[in-house]
Amino acid sequence: MPNLKQPSNVLNYVFIIMGAMLVGIAYNVFLLPAQLAAGGVSGISTILYELYGTKPALVQTIINLPLFVVGFLALGKDFSYKTLLGTMMVPFTIFLTEALVQKGSHDPFLSSIYGGIVLGVGLGLVYRGGGSTGGTAALAQILKKYANISSGFSQLIVDGFVVVASAFVFSFELALYALISIFVTSKVIDFVQLQTGDNKLVLIITDNETRVTSLIYEHVERGVTQVQSFGAFSKKERALLLCVMEQAEAIYFKQIITNEEPNSFVIFLNASEILGRGFSKAKI
Repeated sequence: MPNLKQPSNVLNYVFIIMGAMLVGIAYNVFLLPAQLAAGGVSGISTILYELYGTKPALVQTIINLPLFVVGFLALGKDFSYKTLLGTMMVPFTIFLTEALVQKGSHDPFLSSIYGGIVLGVGLGLVYRGGGSTGGTAALAQILKKYANISSGFSQLIVDGFVVVASAFVFSFELALYALISIFVTSKVIDFVQLQTGDNKLVLIITDNETRVTSLIYEHVERGVTQVQSFGAFSKKERALLLCVMEQAEAIYFKQIITNEEPNSFVIFLNASEILGRGFSKAKI
């Protein structure tokens, strides 16, 4: 059994429980009322609910059992313990919150946006905990592992097949709304997993690296990495400075560098995830 006494491991299980609950709530409040089969086992249960009136919680539990075995064989015991928790929590939450279906959003556009956001946050938390909600989410994690693609994109591929089937059961229009929901979900998953913020990677090519470094230290108070670079055409050696800043700092630094060192070549790039002092850890 997994060691629950380790704080990091306990936090992982908290992520999985919270995320799975959000997935279940998103289904009952947004996806099912609006008839959006937004991929996965939940999409299959939505289709079967429309055709035969079967309870989504029961359908998801039955379908997830064989897929759980696949996850166990392909992704390891620890993942499967966590997958089992997520797999059971989602239909359990759906069962407990069945009353929300009647009070949920029946607008397909609003449900595709807000349902996608809530679902993405939920799945992102589950994935950050190292688990899965079972079903095709487990297949998406397998695809991520062996095809070396992001969780969000792998989920997008797997869910697409279910959406095609929903177009024949509901309507082509609702299938398009489901695709919107899947797209939003995939982006939010990556956002939650990568902790994407408004941080910027600033690249500065300059002949006056000492002056530029001083400007960063004095005005932004960030560390700088210097790399020697050469112009491909001119063969001239110049310094390449790398610095990561928060968005407000980057805006301020842009004004400083424009006024103080206008001849420097500066590039601002979005940084998806940053680990280290000053970002994931406190500044000294």
